[in-house]
Amino acid sequence: MNMKITRKKALQYLGGSAAFASLSPLTFSNELKHLKKNYIKGNMNHSVCRWCYRNIPLESLCEAAQEIGLKSIELLNPPEWEVVEKYNLTCAMSNGSPLGIVNGFNDTKNHEQLTKDFLELIPKAADHGLKNIICFSGNRNGKSDEEGLENCSKGLEKIVKEAAKYDLNIVMELLNSKVNHPDYHCDHTEWGVKLVDKLGQDNFKLLYDIYHMQIMEGDVIATIRKYKDYIAHYHTGGVPGRNEIDETQELNYVAIMNAIKDMGFDGFVAQEFIPKSKDAIASLQKGVTICDV
Repeated sequence: MNMKITRKKALQYLGGSAAFASLSPLTFSNELKHLKKNYIKGNMNHSVCRWCYRNIPLESLCEAAQEIGLKSIELLNPPEWEVVEKYNLTCAMSNGSPLGIVNGFNDTKNHEQLTKDFLELIPKAADHGLKNIICFSGNRNGKSDEEGLENCSKGLEKIVKEAAKYDLNIVMELLNSKVNHPDYHCDHTEWGVKLVDKLGQDNFKLLYDIYHMQIMEGDVIATIRKYKDYIAHYHTGGVPGRNEIDETQELNYVAIMNAIKDMGFDGFVAQEFIPKSKDAIASLQKGVTICDV
């Protein structure tokens, strides 16, 4: 697998499942045979981010998810929701606007398009029983933290209130601006928390990406304990490199997951690492097992 692709490029590439139409699920059947049936304890709701397994047909990934014991495949677009539903899976975090990561709510020039995209998406997501839609701050482009907060609040207010009518959460992801997403605005937990407070809506929260926040600020367990009420969703990834979350990297995911469990978190934890192993699904299963505390 070519690991040089960025998440931004992958999200653009995964605009729909058609990109995988030429790949037969049969080519993946041998990998499924090597899986050991995993009995999830039930303390965590496990998910996986689609883009990390872009070379695997979605239906094959669904089969693997069932075998491992996952409940969700996420960061999907509407045409893909029905695919995972066929396998009794959900999409725990839906993609949002096609404007993506760079062009977000901190720039008023994007508000009209973002509002249109989200207001069209919200009722569709609700019809499929989804609960969370991702959003992004966008890049700073010279804006101060205060200006970014003000612009994001204005741009999100109507959308978040509309989502509340459908019992949906709008969730902004925390990303690092040091390695993967230069100039991204929502790159520290405290800035995201200020935005949540400014909006003052129960259905606007944060996606705490453990990989990204380890790079930006560290102190992961203390931070998530302090701001547990602001966090709706978690992503994983090994530091450094964003690969497997095993003993080859610096984070203690067992300790982190125990902290999340002990706080009574009832949302989803999604694997978002890029497998280095040739057996990507075995790596996925190991990651889920590590997090299944």
